[in-house]
Amino acid sequence: MYEVDDRDEVHELDDVPQSSTGAPVPLVISDESRVVLAYYLDDTESDWDARTVRIVGPAGSAEPLAIVRFALCYAHMFGPPNEEAYMGHPLASRGVRPHGAYEVRHSSWIRRLERMNSVHKQHRPEVFWKRRHFIFSFHDTTFECVADGFDVRLGHASIGAAVPDMLKLLDW
Repeated sequence: MYEVDDRDEVHELDDVPQSSTGAPVPLVISDESRVVLAYYLDDTESDWDARTVRIVGPAGSAEPLAIVRFALCYAHMFGPPNEEAYMGHPLASRGVRPHGAYEVRHSSWIRRLERMNSVHKQHRPEVFWKRRHFIFSFHDTTFECVADGFDVRLGHASIGAAVPDMLKLLDW
């Protein structure tokens, strides 16, 4: 993880589809510089009475889902905190909440990565200035990455059935 300072600013990403608040079942596929994230979308029926439960998993029926491809991903993390422990995230006091998508401007993490890289004999700090820090928080996990940007594709499939499409997206 990283430590934040007074420069980190959290901004909610309004153009990212809302993940399922129950079982988004996020999946990350990556190589050294490309990352693809898939998750189920919030799809609550308008007449749902909250007395029934529908179980979803990575296999099975087609669900509405998002596939997010990150451009030139420099670093990523996938794991804690979950929704019950999100207040332990270093940016919770700045607005990171469960079930959301955010960009961190003036990111401490990016600045730390730049400092780590500064020992390289061909280090160029300006390369880091265009990088962006994204956070996607889910029910049981949080995904964060430093990348140049992202695009989103929507569809209907099980997470398992989406894997071939995700692999194709690794090949820009």
